[in-house]
Amino acid sequence: MAEKQQIFKFGELVTSIESVHSEALAHASKAVNIGLTMRNWLIGCYICEFELHGADRAEYGGKLLHKLESELQKKDLKRVGSRDLNRYQQFYKLYPHILDSLTLQFANLLPGRVIESHIINKNLSISQSVTAKFQLPGIELVSKLSFTHLSELILIDNNPERFFYEVECIRGNWSVRELRRQIQSLYFIRSGMSKNKEKLAEMANQNCELQTPELTFQDPMIFEFVGFARTETFTETDLENELLNKLQKLIMELGHGFCFEARQKRILIGENYYFVDLVFYHRILNCHVLIELKTSKFSHEHLGQLNTYVSYYRQNMMSHDDNPPVGLLLCTQKDEALVECALSGISNKLFVSKFQIDLPELQQILKKVFKYFAI
Repeated sequence: MAEKQQIFKFGELVTSIESVHSEALAHASKAVNIGLTMRNWLIGCYICEFELHGADRAEYGGKLLHKLESELQKKDLKRVGSRDLNRYQQFYKLYPHILDSLTLQFANLLPGRVIESHIINKNLSISQSVTAKFQLPGIELVSKLSFTHLSELILIDNNPERFFYEVECIRGNWSVRELRRQIQSLYFIRSGMSKNKEKLAEMANQNCELQTPELTFQDPMIFEFVGFARTETFTETDLENELLNKLQKLIMELGHGFCFEARQKRILIGENYYFVDLVFYHRILNCHVLIELKTSKFSHEHLGQLNTYVSYYRQNMMSHDDNPPVGLLLCTQKDEALVECALSGISNKLFVSKFQIDLPELQQILKKVFKYFAI
């Protein structure tokens, strides 16, 4: 007879579901970051393979990346400029062992020649372990460092030095800016010259910049117009909805640690309902991030509205181990003096940033306008 399962209490049921939800959100955010890194590695792989074995590679020569950029941008692919593509090439060449960490979904996209070559090189590296000695496992790099971190690391030619910064960056949970600062300060050399390396590492991490709200938001944020849903008449509501779509995707792609929670989150304050444009949870900062988007210039009323929402989350949504929530207001223009005065005396952590819309078709649009008015 099967053993009867223990019946748990309602409070435990709520806690269990909350744990599953939090774990799923954290996994989703991590999966997005890993997916982007693998995508860039695979792009680099294909470019290198084409340069070595492409049937018509001689036709392109040194213009390959520029031609590739032109063709890929016609298909609305993002981050495929020639400089980006060159970076992906470098990434693939320096970290070929990331192949071992590819998920089945990505591994199935690999050319057979690459897999065979990797097996041969892997067998050789067993006897020639000097290079392998200065390699972190691919899954360690992909899961704990964003591609922005890796972009800084591939600029380092020296294998031991690059390995040093990989380890220290992961151990210290450095932001990209902190990694860049440590490289510029010659931390690797200073560590080699120090007798007490652990003490130096402790000193370096005491004052280092981790991922903080100040580092998370760019000013201005630039939204590329390519890929926006086109309508016959693009109203203000259409614009706001498309901007929110872009912003949500941008935060998830570039904001390492962000977990999406809600859009137009309804909250009850007093007897009235209010709606927060976007709500994220930052698993590294352990705090909620509330974002309000205004398709107009900055106004202190906007800041008061956001401050109200952040205060509500502080009072009603914070867990005992959470940090205070953070608010970000995005607007088309901002007067720095007015922003400074409006923020003065507010205890909540609020940020104001302007956003810009990048219109790659601006010249074509202007030509139509000039033609219409016979200018």
